[in-house]
Amino acid sequence: MELIAALAVQGAQMALVLAAAPLLTGLVRKVKARWQRRRGASVIQPYRDLRRLLGKEVVLAESASWLFRAAPYGIFAFTWVATALVPTFATGLIFSWTGDLIVIVALLGAARFLLTLAGMDIGTAFGGIGASREVMIAALAEPAMLMIIVSLALLAGSSQLGTIARVMASGALGLRVSLALALVAFVIVAIAENARIPVDNPATHLELTMVHEAMVLEYSGRHLAMIELAASLKLLATMAIIGCVFVPAGLAAGGAGPAAYAVGLAAFAAKLAAGAILLGTFETAIAKMRVFRVPNLLGGALMLGLLATLLLFVSRGL
Repeated sequence: MELIAALAVQGAQMALVLAAAPLLTGLVRKVKARWQRRRGASVIQPYRDLRRLLGKEVVLAESASWLFRAAPYGIFAFTWVATALVPTFATGLIFSWTGDLIVIVALLGAARFLLTLAGMDIGTAFGGIGASREVMIAALAEPAMLMIIVSLALLAGSSQLGTIARVMASGALGLRVSLALALVAFVIVAIAENARIPVDNPATHLELTMVHEAMVLEYSGRHLAMIELAASLKLLATMAIIGCVFVPAGLAAGGAGPAAYAVGLAAFAAKLAAGAILLGTFETAIAKMRVFRVPNLLGGALMLGLLATLLLFVSRGL
């Protein structure tokens, strides 16, 4: 019975992230619309868009290979698994031992690799532009992410997210400069990884500025629905990582019981709402930067991650 209960809780987390991802995207859009003094679409509009896309016929280019048709499913699968490994409302779940930050970054990197291959598969100019820009951003973002992981692993003694969350929640580390630097660096990398302003604008279709949208212009129907849902899942994953690592309040321990899980769910919902409001406000207050300025931004994130790691080597108290 304990095994069945543990599997049920793990399955509930997998279903939770899948169901909540479009709502998070809709909330961010709603916040941006309200700041721009517009009414905006309903927060459940992403669900309607996904249902509409799933009901449409798939249109494929004559030059599309099997990779172009299979990539959306692989992108969705890799992203969903990575998101499900992040502790949302509880730690110590049955599959939490696989929730290593390095594994999660590798899964998201595999999804990005499939997306860039699919963007180049058709042979269009837009796809090539988007793929080259995506690879450029990834080449700069992933070293910064690895430095952030090293700094967190040095603090918590492990790169496993559940262990990091428990150490952070215990209060034993206190306030540290290295943690603040790692948080700022992670936020910068998360913005770049999710193709958000100022790195990219998810609402644009201008060939001179788009990155993510350029790679998916040739997709339609259920294929586009899989990619859009994967993008929402990736945004939720990054917010969930920030919540469990830097704001671990409310996380329930594995096997804690329904009451603790309910508190964890409420805390997770509050964190997502706060993250959506902050992201929508930030994107409204700042303009998109030029593509060739993105390396400077990500270089700053790398330096912050490196500085956080060096501070831990110089003094464990920082």
